[in-house]
Amino acid sequence: MKASDVHAMTADQLDDELVKLKKEQFNLRFQQATGQLENTSRVRQVRRDIARVKSIARIKRVGVKA
Repeated sequence: MKASDVHAMTADQLDDELVKLKKEQFNLRFQQATGQLENTSRVRQVRRDIARVKSIARIKRVGVKA
């Protein structure tokens, strides 16, 4: 997910995206614990996407123009 895509989202869409990413992160951790995870790099991508969504959501809520 690119930052420009996230910047284009509304606050509600960002909240929905964050929930979706958290669920995916949980599923990936579960797969990793059971030895079923094939794409290990996806864990890092999801973690960074969560951070990106949280950061941009915070910026939008505070009202800072980037």
